[in-house]
Amino acid sequence: MNIYKEFGARTIHNLAGASTRVGGPILSKEVSDAMVNASTFSVDMTELQASASEYISKITGSESAYVTSGASAGLTMGAAAILAGLDPSKMENLPSVKDNKNQFIISREHRNGYDHAFRLAGGETIEVGMNEILSGAGVRRTEAWEYESVINEKTAGIVYVATQDSEPPFEEVIKVANKHNLPVIVDAAGQLPPRENLRKFIEKGADLVAFSGGKAIKGPQSSGILCGKKDYISSVALQSLDMDEYFEIWNPPSNLIDKSKISAIPRHGIGRGFKVAKEEIAGLLVALRLFIEKDINAEMTNCKKYLSIIEDKIKSLPNIKTTINTPSNSEEYPTLNIYTGKINAFDLCNNLKVKSGLFLNEKGLSENFMTVHPMNLSEDNIQHISDVLHNDIKEYIK
Repeated sequence: MNIYKEFGARTIHNLAGASTRVGGPILSKEVSDAMVNASTFSVDMTELQASASEYISKITGSESAYVTSGASAGLTMGAAAILAGLDPSKMENLPSVKDNKNQFIISREHRNGYDHAFRLAGGETIEVGMNEILSGAGVRRTEAWEYESVINEKTAGIVYVATQDSEPPFEEVIKVANKHNLPVIVDAAGQLPPRENLRKFIEKGADLVAFSGGKAIKGPQSSGILCGKKDYISSVALQSLDMDEYFEIWNPPSNLIDKSKISAIPRHGIGRGFKVAKEEIAGLLVALRLFIEKDINAEMTNCKKYLSIIEDKIKSLPNIKTTINTPSNSEEYPTLNIYTGKINAFDLCNNLKVKSGLFLNEKGLSENFMTVHPMNLSEDNIQHISDVLHNDIKEYIK
């Protein structure tokens, strides 16, 4: 049965990785079974998020956690928590911040389309630094003193976008933040694997960390994790959950929300549009358990084997050259670059998508290569995909 065909949508071969535009990872049977099972019961959503918080906190080492509708939603709600705290009146006003303390400092080279998340909550991003290496004008990138130079009475917090080579070092940014009693929120959406990153940023002092649930964790595509300080996570919960409650008979689990710290229940907050279904929470939790328990080295060995099958199939085609990239970290996915020589990589890549639904990673197209990411390859599909890719490229070259 193919539910997509029933409603007139074609299915594709996702060789691009975890990207949302191609549907992200294919869910394991354990995850999909968990979601189906969860759909057959009713549950108190506050209690479910509290249970999820307890489980995720043990894994991440954080005080508390919340399952969000993706990492970007986690950043918005993290910003909302910093801006409103546990004050219901401030929650009511967001994205308007009446005391005007709404500035989030961010390195210019950390800026990306996802920092809409902070402005959506009512924040303003303040850029610091230069990437003189990229511009060819020098050797320096953003430095910690530049964060400190713009701190003022309107500063609400610091945003740090984590990559493998983010600058300045996270530890230096934390020192500046601690000196001025400012929270740091980390965008670590795509920083798994390695699995150690689930704890690294919290251990080094981050107040909030956002992860995607629909990338390497292989949970539902519209899921994410926000972990960090309990009061911030409590604020996230208060601004996200269905708050159509009577305060007198409202009994939130204390590990998620300490009722004694608030004087009233806010009305529905800006996070209501980011609500997470019970099925998605269940799927995310099972996916996270599988992620931390699996033999990831064996998985990466299989991924390299699948890429080798594709490489052997296509490398003899005219104008085609291939390279398998094996990361130094054994937990990270290998990839296969397909260099197209005199063939226009944009045209070939588009032809593969239109003709046979082969969606490759397109980051290298401007340099005339496409990339195969092995996340969704398996014993069941590798022969078919390698045959289709070979035949389509061969036909295009003619």
